Amino acid sequence: MSELEEKIAQAREIIDCASNIVVLTGAGISAESGVPTFRGQEGLWQNYRPEELATPDAFWKDPKLVWEWYDWRRNAVKDAKPNPGHYALAELETQGKNLTLVTQNIDGLHQMAGSSNITEMHGNLWQIRCTKCGEIEQNFEVPLRQLPPKCKKCGDLGRPNVVWFGEMIEMALIDTILKAIEECQVMLIIGTSGVVEPAASMGLVAKQTNKTVIEVNLDETPSAGLYDIVIREKSGEILPLLFSSNNNRTLSS
Repeated sequence: MSELEEKIAQAREIIDCASNIVVLTGAGISAESGVPTFRGQEGLWQNYRPEELATPDAFWKDPKLVWEWYDWRRNAVKDAKPNPGHYALAELETQGKNLTLVTQNIDGLHQMAGSSNITEMHGNLWQIRCTKCGEIEQNFEVPLRQLPPKCKKCGDLGRPNVVWFGEMIEMALIDTILKAIEECQVMLIIGTSGVVEPAASMGLVAKQTNKTVIEVNLDETPSAGLYDIVIREKSGEILPLLFSSNNNRTLSS
């Protein structure tokens, strides 16, 4: 048995025995579905970077420009489909475990795969929130008919229902996640860089409260040395081996 196969077997046994699991997912799992990361050179749009557009100041200065960028992003994501990693997590939810799925992603692929108990830390690309009355609308129009869109309830200006640079994630949401970590037996960290707070510290919180932490990520991460099992492979290949009710699955060569 190879080292990878041993890690998969160990992780599967741990997960099978756990009744309460927290899963944290990041951009890596969506990248396997072809979702752009909007970082580096591929993140440039009309000579702007995300850090210049995904801010409250940029929005109030030029809401149409910011919405044009989000309309472009929605178009880039619209044809993406969940990959086997997303579907494996959805299947895990059906296995009678208390599963809390926390994601940094805003693309909605977990919902599309069938997961339901999802905590979206950074919001959702397919929702529009009114800047006046707070009404949240699900909207899958690509392209959007009106830029910037207006609230269907009060007619005021709508904004993407996402967390921008310079904005804080609601403390109630963070408290809910930390409570889930405190009560879980196992935490899985999947496809997240481990550098964006507060998600970056959640694995450390799990370790400090004596939880087993399993990381699945192609790239090295800052806290990996503290985790119990680290698998440097694609989540779309590994997660079905860990969660699937079909015990005859094997790692493809």
